[in-house]
Amino acid sequence: MRVLVPVKYVPDIQSDRRFDDDGRIVRTLAEGTLNELDEVAVEVALRLVEADTGVPREEHEVIALTIGPADADLALRKAYQLGVDYAVRVTDDAIIGSDYFATARLLSAATKALVADDRPIDAVVTGMAALDSLGSVVSTLLAAELEWPQLLLARSLQVSDGRARIERELDGVTEELTAPLPAVISVTDHIAAPRYPNFSSIVAARTKPIDVWDMSRLAIDAELVGQSAARTRVISAAPRPEKDPVIVHVDQGEGGKELADFLISRGLV
Repeated sequence: MRVLVPVKYVPDIQSDRRFDDDGRIVRTLAEGTLNELDEVAVEVALRLVEADTGVPREEHEVIALTIGPADADLALRKAYQLGVDYAVRVTDDAIIGSDYFATARLLSAATKALVADDRPIDAVVTGMAALDSLGSVVSTLLAAELEWPQLLLARSLQVSDGRARIERELDGVTEELTAPLPAVISVTDHIAAPRYPNFSSIVAARTKPIDVWDMSRLAIDAELVGQSAARTRVISAAPRPEKDPVIVHVDQGEGGKELADFLISRGLV
C-alpha cells in the first residue's frame, strides 16, 4: 500500500496571527509548526500500512507532501519523526499566494507525478482542516481534481479488498460510507492520537532527504496557480483590538444591582 499525506506548515496556534503587505499570512520559522490535524492524518496512514501484515512493511510507503517555502521543511521533518518514509516539498515563486482551488490543483499534479514515478497511490489521507485558515475544503477540491471518490470527516477507517469504509458523525447521525480505492479520505481528530516520536526517530529525521520540486516537475499551467489566479484575496487587515480592562467590584451590599447595571449597559439583558 502506498499512502500520500498532504501536510501543511502553519503558524503556531498560540502565536499572534498577522498578514504581510500582500495580504498573506506571515509564516516564520520561529513560529511555524506541522499542522496538528495533519499529525492525525499521518498516524492514520501509518496504521493503514502497518495493518497490512500480509506484505512486509518495507514494501509499503507513506509519503508526506507539502507546498511552501524552505521553512516548510520543518513540517516534513516532524512527519519524518512520526514515521513517514518519503517527503516532498513543492516550491516555486509562481505558486505564492495560491488559494484553496490552486492548492488542490498543485496537490493533484504532485499526486499524479508520484504515480508516474513509481507505483500507484492507493489513498490520500488528509487532516480535517488546516489550523491557519480552517477552510476544510481542500480535501473535497483535491478529490474533484483527481476524479477520485471522497470519504470525508472519518472517525473510523478500515481498508480491505481494495475498498475503504468510514464512519462519520453529522448532526447527531452516524453515517457509514464505502468507496473503492484510490480515494481521498479526510479524518477527524477523534480517529486516533498521533504517536510520540522516540529519540532515535527525532535524530534520524534531521538528515533524511526531502525532494524539492518546482513547477517544471508538475503538469500544470502556471497561470492556474498563484495570487493572480486566486478567487479571493485579503484587502485589508488590522490587529485584534485590545480587550477592555477587567472591572473588579467589591460587593458591599450593592453587588447585585451593579451586576444588573453592567449587563444592561452591555445590552445583555
